[in-house]
Amino acid sequence: MTNERGARRPGRVLTALLCALTAAGLYGCSHSGPPQPRPTPTTAPATPVTGLSPLTGLPAKPAPALAVKIDNVPAARPHTGLGAADLVYVEQVEGGVTRLMAVYSSRLPDLTGPVRSARESDIALLADYGRPALAYSGAQSALTPLLRAAPLDLVTETTAPRAFLRSPDRPAPHNLYLRPGRALAAAPRAADARDIGFRFGPAPSGGTPVTTSTVRYPAARYTFTWSAADHAWHVAMDGREARATDTGPLAPKTVVVQHVTIRPSRFHDRFGSVSPYSETVGSGTALVLRDGRAHEARWSRPSAASGTAFTTPAGAPLPFAPGQTWIVLAPRT
Repeated sequence: MTNERGARRPGRVLTALLCALTAAGLYGCSHSGPPQPRPTPTTAPATPVTGLSPLTGLPAKPAPALAVKIDNVPAARPHTGLGAADLVYVEQVEGGVTRLMAVYSSRLPDLTGPVRSARESDIALLADYGRPALAYSGAQSALTPLLRAAPLDLVTETTAPRAFLRSPDRPAPHNLYLRPGRALAAAPRAADARDIGFRFGPAPSGGTPVTTSTVRYPAARYTFTWSAADHAWHVAMDGREARATDTGPLAPKTVVVQHVTIRPSRFHDRFGSVSPYSETVGSGTALVLRDGRAHEARWSRPSAASGTAFTTPAGAPLPFAPGQTWIVLAPRT
């Protein structure tokens, strides 16, 4: 079930995780699927939705931004809650695999995950949100002081244990899930979603008709296939259709392949592998996929505090299609 800020929309029933969820938070019973919470009755807000979300271009009531780090190795799939995200970022991590960062504001799913750890790149990536909440499973000890010093309202199992649950259906570390509503309740200083530079509107002229587009990382592959019936891009990860347990196939309206410099960071994992750092401040090229066409683009972000502008090669704003957007932080070629 998804709580849509300013409007309610029922979601599909998740595959059962909890046979009983007591007031004390006890649960048991194992199935092959991901977690399922007990539905929480809610009521429509007293005031109507006004304005448009700066993250989707759709009608939405102002609400805090919550970023969640999501595991993305095969053992972590299928995901839960990604269909409700306003934005999904794809980031390279150790070993050439990727993790996702889902950003929620307009709607909150009952659960999202599996949740994994933060990286240094996340600090700059989220700086233009003002002060969002960031939910994650942990971080390297040397990185923790930087996270605490950043303009982020941090949500972890330590700071908000009731916002997380462990699924008995998956092995650790791929079994940690977040209750977004409880996460935001534990992050009272989180700021409402604000303009991060995106523009929404009718498709620009030009572009090249495309049916599929593939982005490759050292140990991961994403393919986006245009579905005219859904008017969206269906996502495949490592050659397999990507689905959310609660909403079905992942289908963003716009996909942005943002070419960035990916360099070694100052940190490494417990096995000694150096963590990559994706540079999202600066400028470069991009490919914007929308409405079955690919548009060459430029991106520019002068500072961490400023939003990212996407323009045509001639410098005109390049609008996205209203709805969910995926930002794929791909290696420069």
